[in-house]
Amino acid sequence: MHHSPATPVVYSLPTVDDVKDALAQFVVKAQHEAIEKKGRFTIALSGGSLPKMLGKLVDAPDVQWDRWQVYYADERVVPLDHEDSNHALCKKEFYDKVPIPEGNIHTINTDYLDDIEELREAYENDLILQFASKETARFPIFDLILLGMGPDGHTCSLFPGHELLMEEVEWVACLEDSPKPPPKRITLTFPVLNHAARVAFVATGEGKKEMLARILDRPEEGLPCSRVRPLVGTLSWFVDDAAAELVAHPKSVWS
Repeated sequence: MHHSPATPVVYSLPTVDDVKDALAQFVVKAQHEAIEKKGRFTIALSGGSLPKMLGKLVDAPDVQWDRWQVYYADERVVPLDHEDSNHALCKKEFYDKVPIPEGNIHTINTDYLDDIEELREAYENDLILQFASKETARFPIFDLILLGMGPDGHTCSLFPGHELLMEEVEWVACLEDSPKPPPKRITLTFPVLNHAARVAFVATGEGKKEMLARILDRPEEGLPCSRVRPLVGTLSWFVDDAAAELVAHPKSVWS
């Protein structure tokens, strides 16, 4: 059966606060469906401005925190308490406020900070343990991957013009030449992003408006964010009106 990739559904909300509300409802709904089907909820988080956007989940009713299995869409190869660490940011903004069991949060193995290939392999093995015995697909099928949009159109640590855009085999890739510091990172690859059941981007603020219009209205430019097109899953964008000001792509009403 041949699937055509998902078309982005864009939810544009008046304020950042409204975006946080809609995102929390969306995540809880995804969690319910996943737990009902599989007894667990697998989610991958990004850093940047994303962890702050999860604030409304803290008080959301009906969250089964003990069923969450949390991974990173990308991570910087730094100690877990380092200011560049996505884990440190997620901890400060999110985990410290909710009861996700520590063992359910899958960080990089900091024993391998000096050997990025070992570190990459250890992270991939962690994913294999979670997914391989339970799925039949060639790639892990996350219930939800939450992504941000960089000012250059990058997402995860997949940068415009970088050779990793072509990676089709690995689940997790490493790079030592990130155009943005810190240079060493690991990242999920496009096949993993595009096998997810749900991918949602979050972008707010007028600083994002030119890039958002390029990504949504001119996908043929091939910017990394535009290459996220789940094969079977859904693709949503949660944006505020300031970010969506120049976008021609049709908007949907969040309900």
